[in-house]
Amino acid sequence: MEKPRQGWAGLFNISFGFFGIQIGFALQNANMSRVFQSLGSSLDDLPALWIAAPLTGLLVQPIVGHLSDRTWLGRLGRRRPYFLLGAVLAALSLFAMPQSDALLIAAVLLWVLDASLNISMEPFRAFVGDMLRKDQHTAGYAVQTAFIGAGAVVGSLFPYLLDHFGVSNAAVAGGIPDTVRYSFWAGGAALFAAVLWTVLTTREYSPEELRGFGDEAAPADSGASLAARTSAAPFWWIAAGGLLALVTEEFALEKEVYLLALLLIGYGLISHIAIRLARAGKGANMLSSIVGDFSGMPELMKRLALVQFFSWSALFIMWINTTPVVAQNFFGSADPASAAYQEGGNWVGVLFSVYNGVAAIAALTLLPWLSRRIGKAKTHVTCLLAGAVGYASFFVLTDPAHLLFAEIGVGIAWASILAMPYAILASSLPQAKLGIYMGLFNVFVVVPQLLVATVMGSIMKAFFPDQPIWTMAFAAGTLVLAAAAMLRVKVPDEG
Repeated sequence: MEKPRQGWAGLFNISFGFFGIQIGFALQNANMSRVFQSLGSSLDDLPALWIAAPLTGLLVQPIVGHLSDRTWLGRLGRRRPYFLLGAVLAALSLFAMPQSDALLIAAVLLWVLDASLNISMEPFRAFVGDMLRKDQHTAGYAVQTAFIGAGAVVGSLFPYLLDHFGVSNAAVAGGIPDTVRYSFWAGGAALFAAVLWTVLTTREYSPEELRGFGDEAAPADSGASLAARTSAAPFWWIAAGGLLALVTEEFALEKEVYLLALLLIGYGLISHIAIRLARAGKGANMLSSIVGDFSGMPELMKRLALVQFFSWSALFIMWINTTPVVAQNFFGSADPASAAYQEGGNWVGVLFSVYNGVAAIAALTLLPWLSRRIGKAKTHVTCLLAGAVGYASFFVLTDPAHLLFAEIGVGIAWASILAMPYAILASSLPQAKLGIYMGLFNVFVVVPQLLVATVMGSIMKAFFPDQPIWTMAFAAGTLVLAAAAMLRVKVPDEG
């Protein structure tokens, strides 16, 4: 027996919550560099302050994925409890953020906000796979991507629109402008309302119904498989972390690189503990299961993970650096206290709304049309290259209004990054482990962000001091690498 086919109303309800989640992410992505600089951060310190966001995703997503695969709370279901919990915490963080009067408080609230958004976001990826037949996965992720784009448009435009309605855009005495303050408050309310809509309008399939559809009601633990794995692997991770720490010390790299070294060492120690537990016959625990699933990822997932690594490196470079790039190179000011800088910050919100709007349209039109003709893999390659062209065009455009054309390419790439890898995976992975595998897949969304946040500052300081425009060259190059890696991905039934 197959799952019932969902109509457009069902597809709408399943993914509408992502509209609100993406409003939160858009406000964060377009405004946090501006908030940090308004509260006194230097350009060189931005990557370190942004580390909180990807680090929380790295920790939260696999845990939430593992837990949500094993949760059943009666009428509230399996994924929806996490939607609701994350939405409440994220909304509270968005309400508190504009009240920050110190850089440390803003950094801590970014940590809480990103953790909360990840608690809600991760189960939404698996939710599409849970609720839809395989032949509807592409449509489901396309609708989800359209909501992501639409939510990001709304979130990105908030400060710009408020400025045009007469709300003060000035950063008085090193504070946060009222345009940003009111945007965060409105965004918190919208986020909670959108997630609540999905919680109230959807009904998840019970474990008994999933068994009737041929899906396992609960996933088997993978911890036991660790017992057969070599004990040397964890020590390679530890050695890599130690070597990176020595290189950081020897070449006086930015201090944030030490965090990356600690993460490598930490994963090595966690893997060692997980293997020891498995060999002692105690593999049925969360730690061993997560490590076992990570080390035993299917080959298709491993190849897509490399594509994600390069893709999200480019995106994070853009989110951190677009505001200083546009303000300095197109509005003529690198001073966060100046009116020109704040005007540039508002224009970045417009640019981000454009690429997200393009993504929403492309997800429902361009991606299905291309994938029917050339397949999912080649569609993704084409879209990634369009994004690379968009980033590269920052070097040839001179009028800030013309940057809107650059955002078309970025939007096409963004649509594909959000839809194609997940559509490919959802149809290829065991349904009972969609939560944990989607959470682990998102590790390769998070790790490149940590890499950018820790290493990019050292590269820019050494080779391009006070020239943030060169970050766009790195973004273009990494998308080209992502497209090249995608050529190695063989999608089932596409040859």
